Amino acid sequence: MLRSVLRHTRIFALAAVALAAASSAGCVAVVDQRGNLPDADKVAQIRPGATTRDQVVKILGTPSSTGVFDDKSWYYISRKTKQIAFFNADVLDQQVYVVNFDGTGVVHSVDRKELKDGRDIEPAPGATPAPGRELTFLEQVLGNIGRFNKSPSSKGDDSGTPTPGPRPNDQNR
Repeated sequence: MLRSVLRHTRIFALAAVALAAASSAGCVAVVDQRGNLPDADKVAQIRPGATTRDQVVKILGTPSSTGVFDDKSWYYISRKTKQIAFFNADVLDQQVYVVNFDGTGVVHSVDRKELKDGRDIEPAPGATPAPGRELTFLEQVLGNIGRFNKSPSSKGDDSGTPTPGPRPNDQNR
């Protein structure tokens, strides 16, 4: 009897230790590095007023992003974040090189931005209206009843268009 109690106590203790280890493993911080920031010596090779787009690609590689409305600005972005379990990630470091081009494709300027240069933006409240009438859940469910028909029979010619079957008023003549 005493051996049985001791064995169950050991099993319970091992299970508790295993559970504690598994639950603490989920709380490990994950550090993630995204983007490829060019070296400062490579950026120094870019000369405003002289370096072209093709030369920038050869020196720095393709950009992480380009301007939204035109391609006169190229962005080289690097971001380092830390996330614990299911919580939102915290930004540890962010650096951006912005290469601006003039209308002829020659570098106009090169700017460097850091995390401290960023600003929080507040999204506009509300939602973008969509055309049409909004249906309730019940209207959506009931509105589809009867809309799904069996596919027409493929009897008839090989033209790909099915021939109609017998009509309800037709009798075998």
